Amino acid sequence: MVAEHNWLARDEYVYMERDEDRRLDPLGQVKSENVEVTRMTLVNGIRFEQLIEHNGQLPSAEEQTKRDQDLEKLKRETPEERAARLRKNEENRSFLRDLLEAFDFHLIGEETVAGRSAYVLEATPHPGYHSNGKYGKLFSRVKGKLWVDKQDSGWVKVDGEVTQAFSMGLFVARVQRGSHIILEQTRLADAVWVPQRLEVRASARILFLKNLDLDRILTYSDYRRATDGPYTVSR
Repeated sequence: MVAEHNWLARDEYVYMERDEDRRLDPLGQVKSENVEVTRMTLVNGIRFEQLIEHNGQLPSAEEQTKRDQDLEKLKRETPEERAARLRKNEENRSFLRDLLEAFDFHLIGEETVAGRSAYVLEATPHPGYHSNGKYGKLFSRVKGKLWVDKQDSGWVKVDGEVTQAFSMGLFVARVQRGSHIILEQTRLADAVWVPQRLEVRASARILFLKNLDLDRILTYSDYRRATDGPYTVSR
């Protein structure tokens, strides 16, 4: 499967990630914002997040200490910890396989996206779909569109909309109907498709009392293969 191949190939790259987490007021204006810039590196073949900037400032001494501790822990990973991490990675990869089973896809047209010709597919939940995975409940409450590159079948863009509220996370929170998630991808020179921009526009209710509107935008840049001169993790 092309999507799974691209997912796995991404583990061979280092890149930069910018994470903008915004809380909005009832009028849609930004009430608070938290921005982090992270360098995504590989340490002994394992993904490691190195904080570069937090709200326009260099990491604090406390943040640097935590990063160093995380790095040392990663370097001393036990066989049990490695097995647990690999199980989690496999669970994340199963997301793609479940996705194809959970939805019915219908061709509704063709468009040009970022200068490339793409098929436009409509995705609707497959009637009667059940999954024991953690994403099964989510899939049945989302519909959307998928733009697929006509040349090599890479996913150019995904636009999903929540059709029924669902619970999420460790808190008693429900993501409300109408929330959106938009993923835009870019094609690297070696024909691997990787995320370029991910935006989540969500309305949630916490503890059934407090409404929370948020807009989270993640942008990815400066992809390069680790074997082509990877970023180093400075101490």
